[in-house]
Amino acid sequence: MPTNATPQVPVTVRMFTQRLSSTPRGARLARHLVAHRLDAWGYPYASEANETVTLIAAELAANAVRHGRVPGRDFRIRLFEAGDRTVRVEVTDQRGERLPVVADVTADGEGGRGLLLVAALAERWGVERGSGGSGGAGRGPAKTVWAEVAVGSG
Repeated sequence: MPTNATPQVPVTVRMFTQRLSSTPRGARLARHLVAHRLDAWGYPYASEANETVTLIAAELAANAVRHGRVPGRDFRIRLFEAGDRTVRVEVTDQRGERLPVVADVTADGEGGRGLLLVAALAERWGVERGSGGSGGAGRGPAKTVWAEVAVGSG
């Protein structure tokens, strides 16, 4: 090994993946599974880290069901905990042509606040287009909406 080589540090410490039905029940289950997984990783249910990541995951899952649903196709939720104590939430749905936008929200409007909440709580968030094939939530075009949250120590 050359003396100037930098040792490789693993990026992902922990990972969780689950496919769920593109229904309101699937979105609720995603929220519960994320909270449970974070608790198992050392971020207790009532902690700020658990509540923040769970809220973001719930919003992204609800959006996948509401705006990204393709009948008969699941959505996928993934959690990664990185070595720098960042948790990344990814939600993949099958509507690659419908990209999320942060809406201009009026005070008496009925919706559109979800991504504003995600943007306010996450260090970073974004969207990646891709195929729903082997790594996605099914077949055909897909998109993954992700958010990263600094969680401190678990």
